[in-house]
Amino acid sequence: MPRADFYLIAKDRFRDDPLRLVCELAKRAHTSGQPTLILARSLEQAEEIDGKLWEFDEDAFIPHQIAGDEDDEITPVLIVPPGTPTPDRPLVINLRDDCAPGLFERVLEVVPADAAQRAGSRQRWRTYQHAGFEVQKHDM
Repeated sequence: MPRADFYLIAKDRFRDDPLRLVCELAKRAHTSGQPTLILARSLEQAEEIDGKLWEFDEDAFIPHQIAGDEDDEITPVLIVPPGTPTPDRPLVINLRDDCAPGLFERVLEVVPADAAQRAGSRQRWRTYQHAGFEVQKHDM
């Protein structure tokens, strides 16, 4: 059964820097050997995540790149700006307003602390539930 995990940002260290949670989730995925897509909201956000993955943990090396070239196939963590086609991966970290497209075993939804930005997450929760996903919530 596919799974959707919703990570609701509450703690100050993530509230002040929500992309830190994205980096920590990507690190966990890479450590467990799961090829991962990070669906960014914009090219700017993709570039910000790219930079953060280099610096957020000096003891961790997470092979990653912004999607769009011949190395996509071999790079464990792909950061995907809107409009960039990529092959499906088992794990998706979704930062967009819409449900993650494609085929995957698990999606991690990062939900901002801001109430206005949380509204779409309720709709995504219902959509995943109706599609037969096991849905879970985690307060971060």
